[in-house]
Amino acid sequence: MNMKSNLSWLVLISSLPLSSATALAQGNSPGAIVPDKYIVELRPGAAPAPVVARHGLAPDFVFSAAINGFAGFIPPGQLRKLETDPEVALVTPDREVTAFTKPTGGAIARQPQVTPAGVQRIGADQLFGQISAAGVGVAVVDTGLDTSHPDLVVSSKMFSSIARATGKDDNGHGTHVGGIIAAKNDDFDVVGVAPGATLYAVKVLNRSGSGTDSTVIAGLDWVAQYYSSVTPNIRVVNMSLGRPGTLNDNPTYRNAIARLQNKGITVVVAAGNTCSAEISGMVPACYPEALAVASTTARDGASSYAGFDGIPMDTASFFTTDGAGVAVSAPGEDQENVSATGAISSVGILSTKMGGGTTRMSGTSMASPHVAGVAALVYAAHGNITPDKVRAHIATTALGLGVVPLPSPTACYSDDGVAEGVVSAPDAIR
Repeated sequence: MNMKSNLSWLVLISSLPLSSATALAQGNSPGAIVPDKYIVELRPGAAPAPVVARHGLAPDFVFSAAINGFAGFIPPGQLRKLETDPEVALVTPDREVTAFTKPTGGAIARQPQVTPAGVQRIGADQLFGQISAAGVGVAVVDTGLDTSHPDLVVSSKMFSSIARATGKDDNGHGTHVGGIIAAKNDDFDVVGVAPGATLYAVKVLNRSGSGTDSTVIAGLDWVAQYYSSVTPNIRVVNMSLGRPGTLNDNPTYRNAIARLQNKGITVVVAAGNTCSAEISGMVPACYPEALAVASTTARDGASSYAGFDGIPMDTASFFTTDGAGVAVSAPGEDQENVSATGAISSVGILSTKMGGGTTRMSGTSMASPHVAGVAALVYAAHGNITPDKVRAHIATTALGLGVVPLPSPTACYSDDGVAEGVVSAPDAIR
């Protein structure tokens, strides 16, 4: 993959196979099984402590709210005994997970407030002063949040499943995601989709942007345990992360998300950055209990390629994973520009940067928080509604439903024939 100035992810138009684009989501081998690490789900009524003691285990995590069980190292000689324990419902291998993003621009120091192109495209700026998400909590299940960033409202209640870490961001991905959701409407930096919403830092990815199914489930377990006791209550979870996988390769992971849904929490997830894949091959995007979001361009791109007018607004991003089951699309980049040689470069979404100021990133990681912010606005407008109704508000009112996203001109992109539309904040809250 080539690099060009401050922009990355160059790919070629025409029919060239875009093998480089399929690698965008690849970090530390996402989807790979972690040797001798397992997630154990217990039967109803069973307690983790006696099972752990009976088998002489020392788990990394004990779960009690999203699921009943534990996770950690299980020696090969103990695995069969554990699987046949009458109190054990399921033993699943742990797998690597990664954030779905890449940086596409340099940092900008604190500046007068800018309304990002994505916020404008979905019409969230039309609601400023009309509705406030101040009573809604959004859990950012990610690399953590910069608790000192002046443009973010971050709760002091936080969680980390990463060893020797707090909920504070040490990567930058989570802070960027949080700014898209809820950066303050003030005089500086950027403004988010739902300014006023309170963000909860749930750190499940390390400083490299990597984690495992078990670190993610631990974060979801924390949300399930404390969502109703924190103020404001957590109503939305954003997960801009994932891995290759299938619907049934980790039923316990799916059960954890389903438990959150049953508690009235809307879980929004990134579809993935593997353009050759569909969400049926991505976890957690394939889970029907989650609201999966694909990526589009927020505005028209520039082109100096002879005979090509350019890539218009609402085009599917060249990197996005798509497929049946995507609930809606949202901006995951500002625009895609085409050079004289036919190379496409992504201009990322402008949002908050760890350490202060702003930076640009592209990916379905950036598309998902646009929808999470809209979900927060839907809760603010309608109160105690179910996640299914939140999904309906968002999916049935999408801009260009049946028409967009427009297909990417790149060969890697696989058009699923379903134009799910781009999220509309004003229409979703009605």
